[in-house]
Amino acid sequence: MPIRTPIETGEIYHVINRGVDKRKIFMKTQDHLRFILGLYFFNDANTQNIWENLQYKKEDIHAILATPDLAKDPAKEFGDERERLVDLLAFTIMPNHYHLIIREIRARGLSQFMQKMGGYTLYFNKQNNRVGPLFQGRYKAVHIKNEDQLRTAFVYVHTNPVELKEPSWKEWKVKDGLAALTHLEKYRWSSYRDYIGMPTFPAVTQRTFFTDFFGGEKECKQAVEDWILFKAENATFDRKQFE
Repeated sequence: MPIRTPIETGEIYHVINRGVDKRKIFMKTQDHLRFILGLYFFNDANTQNIWENLQYKKEDIHAILATPDLAKDPAKEFGDERERLVDLLAFTIMPNHYHLIIREIRARGLSQFMQKMGGYTLYFNKQNNRVGPLFQGRYKAVHIKNEDQLRTAFVYVHTNPVELKEPSWKEWKVKDGLAALTHLEKYRWSSYRDYIGMPTFPAVTQRTFFTDFFGGEKECKQAVEDWILFKAENATFDRKQFE
């Protein structure tokens, strides 16, 4: 049995998991929103079941985090401030996997948070009349130890959706940098839009750490753009289009 790397309070980790046999685990809008809802409500030492907090139809999940008022602070609508287990610094949801950047802020906070997030399997199986494991195993948590790793993790997590437009992006091949960046700005299922002044699910993440690290929203955006353009074959375009 492999030895698990101990999680240290105060440290930052890149958390990854994917569907068993690389299958799709997010198949419709409700799936994405259910997972994002979990990212918010399960990040609480007191919450065990998100449906205990809510009195609404499950098909109306979008109203919790996507409408302007609730997106600012769902806690005002649904109860007291949370006792967060972790700082969720960034996330991206892809069709068959997800990425989270997490800072543990209380002992065993990361493991408790991820244990609660495991409820997504029960939701998905019920929705799709299936049984058995949904994920290929236990999540992987990679310790981020220095500033170079921080920068790389932030950019890598937020540029993952480029793969949906440019399948060879991980091999340093992006045919159309402009189209890739446009796609990222339209892609809803990550924290990138919240980092660049296009609020989508701002209550879910704690973004001060990275905005301070990079020097502001504009610099967060530029870090992502620079990486895509470095990979792009047509790397020349007017950056003002994205300011």
